[in-house]
Amino acid sequence: MSSSKKLRACLLCSFVASPSEFRKQGCPNCEDKLEMKGDQDRVMMCTTAQFDGLIAMINPDESWVAKWQRNDKHSPGVYAVRVTGSLPDEVAEDLEARGVTVVSRENDE
Repeated sequence: MSSSKKLRACLLCSFVASPSEFRKQGCPNCEDKLEMKGDQDRVMMCTTAQFDGLIAMINPDESWVAKWQRNDKHSPGVYAVRVTGSLPDEVAEDLEARGVTVVSRENDE
């Protein structure tokens, strides 16, 4: 991965990747919901460069840290400990209209 200054965290699951990785592959946990693949504007709306800490998870389903971070059902990878920011209202409203519960990760302690 590139330097952490260029990394972004998904605002829905806190997965961390570079903007180009999100654009090329989408989020491994949220692509079916956020549809970032191939859309740079969507990547910038649905991710943030403001996050604290990194956790690398190899076996999220077996990790107490993953459970604590609410990432135990997600793909292996690198996650932010805490993100700053939230999905734009129109994105959150669209997700909720499709039955997806949007939980802010901004105030996680």
